Amino acid sequence: MKQLILSVLLLSGIAAHAQFSVRLVVTNVATRKQEAIYVMGNFNNWNPQDENYKLKPFVGGRQAVVLKNLAAGTYAFKFSRGGQDRIESTADGRDISDRILEVSADDAKELSIAGWKDDYPDKPKPYTASPQVRIIDTAFAMPQLNRKRRVWVYLPKGYATSSRTYPVMYMHDGQNLFNEQTAPYGEWGVDECLDTLQQKTGKECIIVGIDNSGEHRLTEYNPYDNAANGKGEGVQYLSFLVNTLKPYIDAKYRTKKGPENTFITGSSMGGFISFYALIKYPAVFGGGGILSASFWIAPEIFTDAENYQPPKNLVPRFYLYAGKLEPANMVPNNEKTAAIMQKKTGVYTRVVTDPLGRHRETTWRQEFPAMYRWLMGE
Repeated sequence: MKQLILSVLLLSGIAAHAQFSVRLVVTNVATRKQEAIYVMGNFNNWNPQDENYKLKPFVGGRQAVVLKNLAAGTYAFKFSRGGQDRIESTADGRDISDRILEVSADDAKELSIAGWKDDYPDKPKPYTASPQVRIIDTAFAMPQLNRKRRVWVYLPKGYATSSRTYPVMYMHDGQNLFNEQTAPYGEWGVDECLDTLQQKTGKECIIVGIDNSGEHRLTEYNPYDNAANGKGEGVQYLSFLVNTLKPYIDAKYRTKKGPENTFITGSSMGGFISFYALIKYPAVFGGGGILSASFWIAPEIFTDAENYQPPKNLVPRFYLYAGKLEPANMVPNNEKTAAIMQKKTGVYTRVVTDPLGRHRETTWRQEFPAMYRWLMGE
């Protein structure tokens, strides 16, 4: 009996660590049949021109690539011709969802490519911000960085006809929040979402969106120096939020000013700087949405998280989200951060692991309503 149990456990262990191969065979390509085709996915960090994932001639005039050493699980992928601007599409040029591959054994799949996005000229993007959204300033001064920045504000529908005060949520990457016209990779639809949610729940909130600068985004959202990206400017950026922008917002709008009513939210590097803001300014920010945070960029964040002391008169709220179809270190780093915070007395943490979540705006748009409701205490 002991030998039988040992054999079962051994086989289970082997199965748990098994590696599989999947051959992807492209049987037909609608256009540009002579150009090189690559497969990109969460197995190669969505690299659109990875020579290890380039399709090769296959029998019957087809093309194929073998994905090797895949652990059992769910994978997402698309075909490209070597660039993010040369991605497959529907036959009429519309975006397609990620292709999903469930791996549990060696396998082969036959697929066809209906079209390429770059065969269809881009149409002008519509202006989609609701009437509740306005631009505070296209060049709001940031004295801590000697720069200027566009700043947006969303006011609840009842703001103009009431005398109420409201919580405030500060959000990074402001150009992606409200308006499809300014969002290079798709907007979050925060305004439409809140118009609906606040009517249903009564949980109203002012949203302040701060544009990223493009060229300085990686340094402004990182308080630590980084060999690849340069000297971190996150400390100065947060000083701007805390010492310049927040006092302005509190003076101009009817806000609830305490940390229990002040939130900070962002994704990717925006999630990273949001988490740092929560642990470094606990007397200012009482909760935040940390979506797909780039914890990998600075391991020092884990030491700072260990040293964080929650305020005694407040229960801070940390919403930590990561998707399994993001780069491989995203979920483990999110869980590591959550484990640190969950050991602390007086911290309220929610950890979300999305099996189909990918590192992109549409994913964060889908997650925003659940995050908002949780942070607002619903």
